[in-house]
Amino acid sequence: MQPLQNVMLQLHGLSLFRALLNDAVFKAFLALADEHAPEEARADSTARFCAALFSVCDDLGEYVRMKMLEDENAVVHRAGCGELTQSYLDALDTELDALQAFAAVTPEDVQSFTKDPLPFPHWRNTPADLKAVYRDQLQNIGKRGFGIWAKYRMFVLKDGKITPVKHPDPQRLSDFSGYARERSRVIANTEALLAGKPCNNVLLYGDAGAGKSSTVKAIVNEYYPEGLRLIEVKKNELFFLPDILDRLARNPLKFIIFIDDLSFTRGDSDFGALKAILEGSVAGRSRNIAVYATSNRRHLVQESVSDRSGDDLHRQDTIQELTSLSARFGLQITFLKPDKKLFEQIVCDLAQQHNVTLEHDELIRKAEAFALRGGGRSPRLAKQFIEYLAYSEKNAEAAQ
Repeated sequence: MQPLQNVMLQLHGLSLFRALLNDAVFKAFLALADEHAPEEARADSTARFCAALFSVCDDLGEYVRMKMLEDENAVVHRAGCGELTQSYLDALDTELDALQAFAAVTPEDVQSFTKDPLPFPHWRNTPADLKAVYRDQLQNIGKRGFGIWAKYRMFVLKDGKITPVKHPDPQRLSDFSGYARERSRVIANTEALLAGKPCNNVLLYGDAGAGKSSTVKAIVNEYYPEGLRLIEVKKNELFFLPDILDRLARNPLKFIIFIDDLSFTRGDSDFGALKAILEGSVAGRSRNIAVYATSNRRHLVQESVSDRSGDDLHRQDTIQELTSLSARFGLQITFLKPDKKLFEQIVCDLAQQHNVTLEHDELIRKAEAFALRGGGRSPRLAKQFIEYLAYSEKNAEAAQ
């Protein structure tokens, strides 16, 4: 193990990984540098270091590895664009040596350095070859990503900033029943996006509760290991889209810009913002981005009778303007409410998934009654019904 003073000096010399010095653990460790500081100051620095580390984990080696992989720096940006030169690789090796030395710092090293028997929790140091780990990350950057993209799969906008969703909807494709043909078309389009081939912007429209939004989220969960990410943009945030697209264009990952429950009124200022960035397919733009939108309306702009029979001198132009937005989605997929047979299939499949033991005829009778009270048959109502039954059966068993 190198003397702690040398480890600290190497960390101060970080350039590519400079942002790590703002991390609470790194910062608290560097605060230990003054070995001539009063005992109280050293105790405080040591306690802050331990507090920051233990708030995440008790393994310094694992912590350094995790922060190293999450760091968004010049190396990963250039690697994602295929522009990583030898000078970057040489500098990277030097800085990974510094991080390796820091990851190996033990409680005994700190105790010896401070020269005081300070009481503090002892951490672990799981050994890892950080150079090998980082090289593997760079070689697979098109699937694993970097920075926040490496850690999360779904994102939203907050004040225009891309923010990760820490607990995304866990829906998987294997959870679904029915609508296989509709979903297969979305899946095929997504696989073309992942392969870097021309693909379409997608409009999923139809009845409420038919599984449009769930389909998109499940596809992202399924293909996240292949490098797929989702950014949800609300209708009133569409004016941020040009900046978002510019930021993502050179990212090695593939992105779905997801707009849920989309519709406009005539004269809506957000209408033009979306229309401006949509084309029939995304092949002419960056091939790592596609727009997926859901709506209960095929024609996304609400149209009144006066729009067709009013006093507009160029009435046909008005009609085309109102209907042109949905036409810019190269792939339009309809999700309709299930008929009685499909609804029964969905209910039975979900009952099996949730281990609901109700006899078949009674299950269907109760499901139909539940759907009638809820406004009609839909996959959403079927799921709510089965979850209600599973919860009720579980409580009944607990009460016995």
